[in-house]
Amino acid sequence: MSSAARDWAWKHSSSRGTARLVLLSIADRVADEQCIAWASLASLAERTNASRSTVREALDRLLAAGELEQLNDLIGPRRSTVYRLPLAARAVTEAARQMEADDAAAPTDEPAEAAMALRVSALRQCGIRPRGVPDSPPTSGKPAGPESGTRRRKPVPRRTGNRHNGVPETGTQNRSEPELIRRYSSGGAAVTSAAEWQVDPATHAWARQQGHLDRLGEEGLQAADAKWRAHRAHFKPRTAAAWAADWRSWVAREHAPGRPNLYAVLGKGPAQPGGMTRAEAHTAALLAALEEPTGTE
Repeated sequence: MSSAARDWAWKHSSSRGTARLVLLSIADRVADEQCIAWASLASLAERTNASRSTVREALDRLLAAGELEQLNDLIGPRRSTVYRLPLAARAVTEAARQMEADDAAAPTDEPAEAAMALRVSALRQCGIRPRGVPDSPPTSGKPAGPESGTRRRKPVPRRTGNRHNGVPETGTQNRSEPELIRRYSSGGAAVTSAAEWQVDPATHAWARQQGHLDRLGEEGLQAADAKWRAHRAHFKPRTAAAWAADWRSWVAREHAPGRPNLYAVLGKGPAQPGGMTRAEAHTAALLAALEEPTGTE
């Protein structure tokens, strides 16, 4: 019977916009010729894709226009509101009376108001009952689901208290925990600062095999190590392997004691004579290196 109510809403309703969508949503739930249906504000907002305040305004416009009637004496499932489409119900009733008159070949004397009287007993099968009357249990033995037709899930009880006994909910477990976090990375490798890192035997053997120990000498290697630690003093902690790789790269670039720095630039090395350009400073350093005795003269 909802098709007759929908047809009337499509063809004869003067509503527009959201009000028309709300009326069609209610008409879609009509179960019999009385054009009565129940709907909640949340379900109408979901069906029309509108906010609840917009749906309320649309309902007020439909009630003021007389195309919708709110039956306060009745209540639907889950205490939802019951509505009636009075103009659609009148049109359906008149069409039915006309068909009966044509079949009987004699007009009926029953007034239209009497034919439109509510039959509450016929509405109980739709879950509509008089207000104050408790809802009867479903005949199938299963609880009624939500309006959308999906199964209602039992809410999961919220957990109270701490799941793990003896473990604090906030803060660190002990005073040494921040120190442990700093000294060990997420992968489990130990990290330390440049000042705490010590040259391991493998790194020292590398310096000897690569010829850096012979080139710099023991004192030169110690000087390079001290310079490296001074430059890495403010670096973030790293793993021992990372410091070893960085130390090797530094030593490989370190110059032998007394050898001029051919890559010196103004402001980065020893003070250059005033007025010299960068090219002149590089040329002077190159000439000084060429004039340095090699011991083969």
